[in-house]
Amino acid sequence: MTIWVDADACPGAVREIVLKASRRTGMPVVMVANRDMPEPKAANASFVRVSAGAEVADHYIADHVATSDLVVTADVPLAAQVVERGALAISPRGEEYTAESVRQQLSMRDFMESMRGAGLAGGGPAPESQRDRQAFANALDRWLARQTGPND
Repeated sequence: MTIWVDADACPGAVREIVLKASRRTGMPVVMVANRDMPEPKAANASFVRVSAGAEVADHYIADHVATSDLVVTADVPLAAQVVERGALAISPRGEEYTAESVRQQLSMRDFMESMRGAGLAGGGPAPESQRDRQAFANALDRWLARQTGPND
């Protein structure tokens, strides 16, 4: 079991929550990005720097994820690949991706992309809030509890 973090766009506070959980539980963490980042400060954490390019980090994660793993990403296409492979993906805001929710989000993403292309929509998601960080921490704790079970 490994926690994979799509670290390029992942908020620093969320990366720190994951590292804190790794220090507490010993769960391995792999941060993947296509730019230099500080080495994660946890015994079971590592950093993989992939080459520059669109979706290179996503492809790396998708190619290495196992069904028992967790992926932290805001990238809906990556979440779809992860869910398709039988693993779990959660957003930095604590939303657990499911096969159904990913399909809906991909449709909405495509729709909004076409709206932006036509100049009819702009902007992005609201800034991350304390409530979002708490929702993420709760989702991560639920996943960790399922992995360790009641006898550990």
